Amino acid sequence: QVQLVQSGGGLVQAGASLRLSCVASGRIFTVYKMAWFRQAPGNEREFVADFDRTNGHTTIADAVKGRFTITGDNAKNTIDLQMNLLQPEDTAVYYCGAYVYGRPYYDNWGQGTQVTVSS
Repeated sequence: QVQLVQSGGGLVQAGASLRLSCVASGRIFTVYKMAWFRQAPGNEREFVADFDRTNGHTTIADAVKGRFTITGDNAKNTIDLQMNLLQPEDTAVYYCGAYVYGRPYYDNWGQGTQVTVSS
């Protein structure tokens, strides 16, 4: 099992920045990728960004490219999401996820963090 604990988030005005952090524990050696997803009310959970623990590669969703940056630290088993130029449409609950070897997709999740951006 892998446990994920998130921190950060909150309420900000449009144009502001926030940083989310996630630390993994447990069977961390089984984790292939770590990522951020988000879910707005009435919407499905959507991919935001991921960090490949094997080679350090990152992927950013088009919706946030140029504004959000994901970084990972394998020594600390963490990923961070730096969110700049936040917009009201970024309002959602953000989840940290872990993709474990042998599993079909992400199925380990953090507790979720609310990010609210007012106009």
